[in-house]
Amino acid sequence: MAYVISEECTKCGACAPVCPAEAISEGDAKYEINADTCVDCGLCEGECPVEAISAG
Repeated sequence: MAYVISEECTKCGACAPVCPAEAISEGDAKYEINADTCVDCGLCEGECPVEAISAG
């Protein structure tokens, strides 16, 4: 199951560069993870300074 980004996201952008599948993009209110592209590696979860990313 793909990772998800909650409303706690501050749009710092720390997660996007570490994603090997390039599944993370900047949305209007927060960053978003494309579930079809996400490979469930979890690298983004460890990079988020506000713990806004979790396994979906």
